[in-house]
Amino acid sequence: MTGATGTTGAGPARRGRGRPSRRETAAAPATRDCILEAAREEFSERGYDKTSVRGIAKAAGVDSALVHHYFGTKEQVFEAAIEVAFAPALSAPDAVAEGPRDAVGERLTRFVLGIWENPATRTPLLAIVRSAVNNETAAAVFRRLVAAQLLRRISGQLGLPDAELRAELAAAQLVGIAMLRYVIKVEPLASADLEQLVARVAPVVQGHLTNP
Repeated sequence: MTGATGTTGAGPARRGRGRPSRRETAAAPATRDCILEAAREEFSERGYDKTSVRGIAKAAGVDSALVHHYFGTKEQVFEAAIEVAFAPALSAPDAVAEGPRDAVGERLTRFVLGIWENPATRTPLLAIVRSAVNNETAAAVFRRLVAAQLLRRISGQLGLPDAELRAELAAAQLVGIAMLRYVIKVEPLASADLEQLVARVAPVVQGHLTNP
């Protein structure tokens, strides 16, 4: 016979440290989204170096063990967060594929600058760029994402022997303009009319992508 304080009864199983409870498991999608949102805000406000897993957890209202459980290290949290933030830009290869080849430069230029013009998509991109510029770990994550999910897909649409280099040169042109216009805010570029920019930049991007 076992007393009320005995140890042989079938009491509730004790979960291991860092493992989510049943309630937390049921709410996993919402919890992950909350952590990712908090991570994007933390990286945006503090940059990669000054952001910590503990700070992300505090901002999300969860235990730091949950951040590690769902994502792993800070680098992995950063990668997951920027994949979501970078998602609108991943449609750029579609802009290359759709429409006549001799207008691909204009389509890609208009698409990329359009993402930066929209405050809803510009804010998370600013966080990504600032973190990548200031920290090599963040830069490596950003390079991996851009190379694997963006540039290789664009180069695959071109069907040219040096397509990867062409795609990188076009991206460098557009990223450079974005840095000066939206991050550093150099005038008169920062205040220039978008259509004027597209008219001037699109032929250069076109040349990188398709000229002999």
